[in-house]
Amino acid sequence: MLSAQSDVQVDTPEVRVTEWRLAPGSATGRHIHEMDYVIVPVTAGEMTIVAPSGERSKAQLAVGKSYFRKAGVEHDVLNETGSEIVFLEVELKP
Repeated sequence: MLSAQSDVQVDTPEVRVTEWRLAPGSATGRHIHEMDYVIVPVTAGEMTIVAPSGERSKAQLAVGKSYFRKAGVEHDVLNETGSEIVFLEVELKP
């Protein structure tokens, strides 16, 4: 599986904003979110979320429809579609 591409756009004591680009067939790799975060979709699409147990679920992204998650989320994010998925991750630093 290919690696997703990330570009940190803002990194201050208060917040970090990262642009994520998942080409078809790419994944972020398993990770744990150490901070509360907001996802802001730049493109519409469907991501596959893989939990530590291996359980798979689908997450629908709609342009501009943000969502919030608390720190501690652990998963891998895959793009199993034929289109690039792009979103901004806004991490809220303590």
